[in-house]
Amino acid sequence: MIETANNPLKIERPTMTLRDMALEKMRAAIIAGHFQSGDRLVERPLCDQLGVSRSVVRETIRYLEAEGLVEILPNKGPIVAKLDWENAQQIYEIRMLLETSAAQKCAELAKDGDKKKLGKALGQLKSAYSSGETNDLFEATTLFYQCIFEISGQNVAWEVVQRLNGRISRLRAMTLGTRDRHEAGYKRMEKIYSAIDSNDADAAAAAIKVHLTEAANIAKTLLTAELSKSEK
Repeated sequence: MIETANNPLKIERPTMTLRDMALEKMRAAIIAGHFQSGDRLVERPLCDQLGVSRSVVRETIRYLEAEGLVEILPNKGPIVAKLDWENAQQIYEIRMLLETSAAQKCAELAKDGDKKKLGKALGQLKSAYSSGETNDLFEATTLFYQCIFEISGQNVAWEVVQRLNGRISRLRAMTLGTRDRHEAGYKRMEKIYSAIDSNDADAAAAAIKVHLTEAANIAKTLLTAELSKSEK
């Protein structure tokens, strides 16, 4: 009888399904700009590029549509959703409401253990900024915000943010492409952490507001310029 332990022939179950892996790859490609706004997403080439079946590609596209990264157009099929200031502005407004509230509550409730957890997330964020790896930066930023929402106890609000996360990451990739924003980003996060560490609710909300206002202004400038260019 073949032992199951240390069996070199045993097939390990993958931790992710093919659909999950395809979704992760496609989401990252759209966020990174590999697929541009308005690009058609044709099944056959995507099957070849991803190495998966048509059914997996179709399911992936449905998930990306639910995340707001893909649109299905009549007589044209799926395309990469267009990113314009009108929609971006709404996303920043939603973030402003939810994140300022969460930061404020987090600062009010944070105990020593919570602060240690958030400080660890800030350390990961610092490493990600230093490495310059975009995916690491997105993951570390998401973790930092997740800690704030968890400490604040605003789990439903975090679920809303997660549903917007694909579009938030797309905007984040665009704004971080500007030199000034990349250099200032970590300092803004430090101020948010410092306010929470001091249990200063008003300062935490104010730090979030400054951070998001700056990001929104950069996004508005870039998206408005892009629109003007496309209209010429």
